Amino acid sequence: MRPMTQTSPVAEIQRRGLMLVLSSPSGAGKSTIAHNLLESDPRFSLSVSVTTRQRRGSEIEGRHYHFISVDEFEARRASDQLLEWAEVHGNFYGTPRKAAEAAMREGRDMLFDIDWQGARQLQEQARSDIVSIFILPPSMAELKNRLLRRNEDSGETIQMRLKNARVEIERWRDYDYVVVNYDLNQAFSEVQSIVEAERLRRDRRPGLFDFTAALLAEELD
Repeated sequence: MRPMTQTSPVAEIQRRGLMLVLSSPSGAGKSTIAHNLLESDPRFSLSVSVTTRQRRGSEIEGRHYHFISVDEFEARRASDQLLEWAEVHGNFYGTPRKAAEAAMREGRDMLFDIDWQGARQLQEQARSDIVSIFILPPSMAELKNRLLRRNEDSGETIQMRLKNARVEIERWRDYDYVVVNYDLNQAFSEVQSIVEAERLRRDRRPGLFDFTAALLAEELD
């Protein structure tokens, strides 16, 4: 059988976009997996959250986050401009509504690097569009080592993150999929497999109605 090409009719079937939610405790690898997914898959765009926390030296405004004041955050939240929001480690985070809703309509996929609180709110508002994956560390000792190697937080902040990690890990049952990050390349491959399977789900492909109608109407010689 001849392999199917990217210009085949099946490749052109209309598809609704999905919202891929990646969550994990700090240091478990979700941000690296998210970055690799964006670099390797042009069908994804990142949902850039707004946050009230201070920008780290390695972060770029508008690429990693939109850094805003508490007053501006509260104004956006009050005017329903945020699809979800949460308070994490004493700072506020939120997802702008307008960009996410436009992407779904246009069949583009959005990547959300958010915590379990935000994931729960997204699931409440748009459950059929959500694919949620929780990234677990192989051990708490390795999680601590990764936070130390990152060298971006004070010792006090690292201790707070480790304490909060136990609370966050308790939420693993709320997710569609769970990936244990023993090895980054393997974990990334597993996330890619999940995404490809979810893109092929019947209920995400409204174009199948027209495709199958045309298929059945096709006359053979």
